[in-house]
Amino acid sequence: MRGRLARHRHRSVHPGDLTRVGEAARARFRLASASPVTVEELAATERGFPPLETRITFWSGNDLRHQYRVFKPAHAVTAADLPPWWMKDALIVEDFPFCDCCG
Repeated sequence: MRGRLARHRHRSVHPGDLTRVGEAARARFRLASASPVTVEELAATERGFPPLETRITFWSGNDLRHQYRVFKPAHAVTAADLPPWWMKDALIVEDFPFCDCCG
C-alpha cells in the first residue's frame, strides 16, 4: 500500500490489519495510488466512547484531507464499515484552529 501507516498509541497492533484497512479505504473511495492514506488504531479519549477506534485519513484533489472513524479495533474493521464512495466529499475535514477534537 502506498502512503504511510501511523504508529499505534496504546498497544501492539498488527501492521497487516492497518494495511488491510488502508487498502479497503483506497478501493472504496477510488483513490489514486499516489494519494496518501493513513490508518491508526487509537485508545478512546472521550468519555462514553468504545475503548478503541480506527481512524482512516486520506488526501485527495488539492490537498483535501478526509477522515473517518470506525469505533472498532483495526482487526475487526471490514469494508462494510466504510461509507459508500460517493460520500467521500462529506468526509472532508476543515481545519479549524480552535478545534482539536477531530484532528
